[in-house]
Amino acid sequence: VADELGLISTGRGTDIAFSRHPLTYLVEAADDICYTIIDFEDGINLGLISEEYALEYLIKLVKDTINTKKYNSLTIMADRLSYLRALAINTLISDAVSIFIENEDAILNGRFAVSLLDRSNYKAQVEDIIRLSVNEIYCSPGVIEKEIAGYKIISDILEVFTRALVRQMEGKPTNYDKLLIQTLPPEYRNTKGSIYSVLLNASCFVASLSDTAAVHIHNKISGQQL
Repeated sequence: VADELGLISTGRGTDIAFSRHPLTYLVEAADDICYTIIDFEDGINLGLISEEYALEYLIKLVKDTINTKKYNSLTIMADRLSYLRALAINTLISDAVSIFIENEDAILNGRFAVSLLDRSNYKAQVEDIIRLSVNEIYCSPGVIEKEIAGYKIISDILEVFTRALVRQMEGKPTNYDKLLIQTLPPEYRNTKGSIYSVLLNASCFVASLSDTAAVHIHNKISGQQL
């Protein structure tokens, strides 16, 4: 795969290591930008962060690009928040693109060892937003309770389907195991390979589930929903 993608070998001696594909820097930046800003916006909408306090953080991020006249004309708080969110994402994307272009040679030659946001002109502002999000959003009681439930849901689903597939591979599935396997998409039912491939199938199936689908399946296997 590394040879096909033209990745540069960075391993020493018998170590196997390769440089990152240039595209991963852009994908990483897009992911970090969207999750950072949108999670922050969600926290505001959920009342976990006061709107006026949060708007100050966003304004610091977009102070060089904000249209003050347009912003002041927005009388509804939700409209101001939407405007700042869109502007913040666009500002960070433009900055990431500029950094990529400025460091293109280093990136293409495997000599760029940090993320694009680590070189961002807005690194301090982004770190402030992340710090506030961690303290006020991710560590809020409601979020922690959902995370605890999520761990239980995922582990339960993974356990029952892994057990069913392994028993099927060993030739001693229970009737319950057979029923569970029938609910799997066809691409995850194969048990004729190695134990690794069977475990991989179970893991890939669970990883493919949306939050809603995982809750629905957990309710089914725990007998809470028909």
